[in-house]
Amino acid sequence: MGEGEQANRAGTASAVVGLQWGDEGKGKLVDLLAPEHDAVVRYNGGANAGHTVVVGGEKYALHLVPSGILAPNALAVIGNGVVVDPERLLEELDGLSARGVDVSRLVVSDRAHVVVDYHKAEDELRETLLGRAAEHGQQGAGPKKAVSAIGTTKRGIGPAYADKVTRAHAVRIGDLLRPDVLAAKLELACELKNALFRTLAADGAPPVKFDAQELTGQLVALGERLRPMIKDTTYLLHDLLGAGKRVLFEGANATMLDVDHGTFPYVTSSNSSALGIGTGTGVPPQRIGRIIGVVKAYSTRVGGGPMPTELHDELGEKIRQRGREFGTTTGRPRRVGWLDLVAVKYAAMVSGVTEVCVTLLDVLDDLDELMVCTTYRLADGTETDRFLPDGFDLAEATPVYETVGGFGGTVGDVRDGDELPAGARAYLGLIERAVGVPVRTVSVGPDREQTIFMASGVGATRAGVTG
Repeated sequence: MGEGEQANRAGTASAVVGLQWGDEGKGKLVDLLAPEHDAVVRYNGGANAGHTVVVGGEKYALHLVPSGILAPNALAVIGNGVVVDPERLLEELDGLSARGVDVSRLVVSDRAHVVVDYHKAEDELRETLLGRAAEHGQQGAGPKKAVSAIGTTKRGIGPAYADKVTRAHAVRIGDLLRPDVLAAKLELACELKNALFRTLAADGAPPVKFDAQELTGQLVALGERLRPMIKDTTYLLHDLLGAGKRVLFEGANATMLDVDHGTFPYVTSSNSSALGIGTGTGVPPQRIGRIIGVVKAYSTRVGGGPMPTELHDELGEKIRQRGREFGTTTGRPRRVGWLDLVAVKYAAMVSGVTEVCVTLLDVLDDLDELMVCTTYRLADGTETDRFLPDGFDLAEATPVYETVGGFGGTVGDVRDGDELPAGARAYLGLIERAVGVPVRTVSVGPDREQTIFMASGVGATRAGVTG
């Protein structure tokens, strides 16, 4: 391999990944970066993930479509690692088209798996049963540590990924263009699912039942509408990179929800850290030279599972309202807490971030003092600065806080990092020291223009402190 080819194969792509439990504001950053790239790629998740982007005061809620669709020229690519609900995808595209957005640049992997209606029914049934099992356990008749409902959006994401692993009856986007193959898979799937639903039906309710022929007709019709968009995206991306084009990978959910490295079992069903890019797109990690980790200035979480710094008081509600912390997909209130640097540092390590973007800094600018979790106290009284990537272990950890002063001024109108109030710069420096890489982007409001770019970071890491 010659020197030119080696250079062409190394570090030409970038990635944006969340370092908490999701909803960090990744969509805004992707929207800002998209015009500098030739393609923006989703590599995991499904319609359970939502990105909100504000452009000129207009809000766009994106679920399956990559945020790059709002850029003027970039391709928006749904990779093979995403599970796609075709009906919801088309609804989203129709909504964007009605608002004047050009959706002809969307490309969908023929190897992405399909969320079928029976996946949603299974998701809801399983969540109901888990909730009942946990309640039973709390009454003393069940396991000591019963798993409560995961808190899924009931969009069928988990069951679709489960079918992907079981293989035989899993439906892929390419199958929508092959009616015979699709019909055979759905016949087997409906036989298996209907038997499962008969078992899961509770309280005398009639079991859910699906008809393979009916589903085949529906999905074939949806596939015909998607036909122009369906491609082999692995070759597409490698061709772009080989031609020197710039590609941006957009993570859905976040590192703390990664199925392997998050707070299992209270996680999503895919590799939502930067580690999922390779399997979710076919692009190897050495092609990615820049990984931006997005950190909300405080913590939020949706659904079940431990969150050590969660606030259950009026202050938590105040932050929720100021931060508009309600789910993009479901509208349900997000759980709110102080910034957890133990979790953030771990997530940055796992995803290999090269720089950090801090979002929603403006939400905290009227507080006189803030708390930041720097270590955990364990059940035996010892302290650790290492994260506990197990839901049961983390639930028994207590946060140890460092109290820091407020920002000393508002930040929403600031556009230069040097003009941030001293307290705000100190807060960013604390994050920078913990993670060990520069904070190069700061969001101080929802609109595109409410963004501060700092080429060299705050300065904490340059001072030789790397956390």
